[in-house]
Amino acid sequence: MITLLQNFIDAVSLGSLYALTALGVGLLFGVLRLINFAHANFITIGAYAIIVPSTNAIATLYIGAWHWAVMSTAVVVIVVALAVVTEFIVFRPLRRADPPTLLVASFALAYALQYITLLIYDGRPKAVDIGSNLAEQVMVGELRIPKLEILTIAVTLALIVSLALFLKRTRYGIQIRAAAEDFRMARLLGVRANTVIAVAFALSGVLAAAVSLLFLARTGMLAPRMGLPLVLIAFVATVIGGMGSLVGAAVGGFVVGFASVVLQVVLPVEIRQFRDAFVYLLVIAILLWRPAGLIQVRAITERV
Repeated sequence: MITLLQNFIDAVSLGSLYALTALGVGLLFGVLRLINFAHANFITIGAYAIIVPSTNAIATLYIGAWHWAVMSTAVVVIVVALAVVTEFIVFRPLRRADPPTLLVASFALAYALQYITLLIYDGRPKAVDIGSNLAEQVMVGELRIPKLEILTIAVTLALIVSLALFLKRTRYGIQIRAAAEDFRMARLLGVRANTVIAVAFALSGVLAAAVSLLFLARTGMLAPRMGLPLVLIAFVATVIGGMGSLVGAAVGGFVVGFASVVLQVVLPVEIRQFRDAFVYLLVIAILLWRPAGLIQVRAITERV
């Protein structure tokens, strides 16, 4: 029973990271019909922002040496600014472009940001000592729960609830929901496209910053492509959850997280290295059963 509960907590923690990343990807798709692969670079740059540029394998902290609340706020501000600036420079001039053009633009932006990161920090992976005290375990009866997993789950729940309240209770949140339903009609009713899309990019930046800090605390390593695997998994999660549905994106993230942990446990040791292949086989099975995803949206319209 204890082992089962431990595996459950591990699955929820991993699924939380995937869900936060999928929400950042799904939010922009809902408004702009854009799969923003540069979201991976937002995560990467948010993590690199805490260190001093150096060629050393052991990173020297700068922002990361500040109090955790100040450090987290600084990272959020940096990533949100980056997201809003890239929207203004890259995606706003392409507002009327078709989805394939926007996709190519997101790939181009991702590669540009990746090589800028390489120029500043070089390509050598760097060890970072941040949040080492989070590796300590909390005893709940006979159950041992790492503080990092508790923090990851708590932050995810807080951000999901905050995002839900923002979308339902605030002016800009309601406008984002209206734009996701029917962007053309929303504009005719007075919704300002530039403002709504900029707010959506800012929200995706907040989610990316949270993922970058949690993922860095989990791995303790910086690498120029560290955000890419997360975003690829988040894209898969968004597809199986239902394109255009934020609830579906979060559900898809937890499904992939649970599948990864369960397969890691049940697969024989000799084939455990092929776990990801089995995860994607499960994804195929889900899509064969529900081609439109687990949660279908009522309206998917092209942006204007």
